[in-house]
Amino acid sequence: MDGELKNNILKTGTSIIGIVCKDGVVLAADRQVTAGNIVMNKNMRKASKINDYLVAAWCGGAADAQMLSRIAVAELKLKQLRSKKRPTVKESASLISMMSYRNIRQFSTIMNVVGTLIAGFNEDGSVELYTIEPAGGIYKVEDYDANFGSGMPFILGFLERNYKKDMPTKQGVELAVEALKSSTQRDIGSGYGIDVFTVTKDGITHVIGQEIVPEFKESK
Repeated sequence: MDGELKNNILKTGTSIIGIVCKDGVVLAADRQVTAGNIVMNKNMRKASKINDYLVAAWCGGAADAQMLSRIAVAELKLKQLRSKKRPTVKESASLISMMSYRNIRQFSTIMNVVGTLIAGFNEDGSVELYTIEPAGGIYKVEDYDANFGSGMPFILGFLERNYKKDMPTKQGVELAVEALKSSTQRDIGSGYGIDVFTVTKDGITHVIGQEIVPEFKESK
């Protein structure tokens, strides 16, 4: 029974990508949600804005990711009200890291597992990208990362060959789209749509939101 439960928990089988560029950060994700070997949702936004200066992408349990996102929004707002200043990107990532660390070590019949990529801009105009592993470890990303999504091997292999340091965000967006295409073609846990965000000193922009629609053709 335990094995059956674990195999059918909603999971964001997931391809998430963070790319550091010369003038900002690109964050992207697919939209598919699976439960065991069944596709349960074809339109879940795994990359989304947390607030006016932060955007995050999640992999792991779908319900866990949604709950972590909601709590993070509330905690960051509370932190800002208490301190009378906006948390930095690093402080925000550290807060989510602490919650992830605590959640996975809290006794439960269902393990809470969420990996996070979080990007944002600080009040001084600097832009940062952090990766938070499901166990709660936090690392600043200097080039690119795909966290622990199921599409990670395909994405990292593609970026290893094609990423160039100090590329502009426009080129980073194109690279993220191609990496997602590579992943959704081969990873059974990823697909059905992509979302791409850019983060610069001027703000956060949802530059691409696309569905991936199956097409049937007559065989020759």
